[in-house]
Amino acid sequence: MRRRATAATVVALSLGLAACSSDGGGGSSGGDLVGEGTGESCTIDAPVPVGAALSLTGGAASYGESQRNGLELATEHLNAAGGVTYELTIEDDQTDPRQGITVFEQLVQDSSIIIGPTLSNGAFQAQPVAQEAGVPVLAISNTAAGITEQGEYIFRDSLTEQQVIPQTVAAAVETYGLEDVVVMYSNDDAFTESGYEVFAESLEAEGVEVTETLTFSVSDTDFRALLTEAAAAEPDALVVSALIEAAIPLVTQAREAGIDVPIIGGNGFNNPQLMADAGEAAEGVVVGAAWNSASDSPENADFLAAYEEAYGSQPDQFAAQAYAAMTIIDTAVRQSCSGEREAIREGLTTISDLPTVLGEVTINADRDAEHEAVVQIVENGSFAVLD
Repeated sequence: MRRRATAATVVALSLGLAACSSDGGGGSSGGDLVGEGTGESCTIDAPVPVGAALSLTGGAASYGESQRNGLELATEHLNAAGGVTYELTIEDDQTDPRQGITVFEQLVQDSSIIIGPTLSNGAFQAQPVAQEAGVPVLAISNTAAGITEQGEYIFRDSLTEQQVIPQTVAAAVETYGLEDVVVMYSNDDAFTESGYEVFAESLEAEGVEVTETLTFSVSDTDFRALLTEAAAAEPDALVVSALIEAAIPLVTQAREAGIDVPIIGGNGFNNPQLMADAGEAAEGVVVGAAWNSASDSPENADFLAAYEEAYGSQPDQFAAQAYAAMTIIDTAVRQSCSGEREAIREGLTTISDLPTVLGEVTINADRDAEHEAVVQIVENGSFAVLD
């Protein structure tokens, strides 16, 4: 699947822009990607080519669709602002790491930077293609440990599980007085395994006993036997690291089995599909997040309004992280007024306290994003901040 987002007549949102100068670097369109001017006056003649590998079909399609919306909306807003425009090419990795490699091999041919893939499993397989080609990558939903360790061209704007889960566990322990829990996770996926490891460390740090650790496959949808085992342990809560395709039936079947203790989920639970498909069963689910719609920042307020107008629904965290990625890329490009690959890579290392829909984002020395996280609870069919 190939989509190109071009200039549209939309009101540009507040964009974080940094000072810029001219820089050569290495890119895909020669000198046309090296511009003139500084900051908002930076002008580059050719559109900067941005590639994205997203899961638009397969198990993670619900995440990928939100990401596509966020990227296309942000690209429209940036192009309408003028000076620097972006040509966005989105390819479907089909939630298949092998296809992700193929997509990256295509995108490195003519992209100044690549966004994605959607899942950490795919990222670990595909990112080395870009690293070897010297094409910067901005991961927008990969929270597993080790993502940026694959090389100096790999960055991310998504918070790691290590940044979010400890806050989630601490908040749940304080709110519910947890003493013992049952942990469940899919043990054949890099993202969910990483989430489990951080959950285990965080629970230990909070003095919470794990009475049972139950594993399942990422493709499982029937959890009744495992939930019977979990209920027998009489835990204060269930702690689950799973993708949304497993989270929905697991939460639904837990409530059907009479398990009414809090369910604490990892980042895979951050999807409105949980409430849409699990319904009443999702009420009270607790999950840490990198973004919440309750933020009253100007950037977020404008984003919420524009997204709803464009798509007729409210955005989720994955759309917000995708939108923020284009703001970050634009700032990196304007840092030296160049759409060349090396210039963008260098620009990404300078991101500091940049206002975005996620809050003020800094890219640290490990090329990971730093910004405030939030702990959420499902209330009345939507995510609310856990007080």
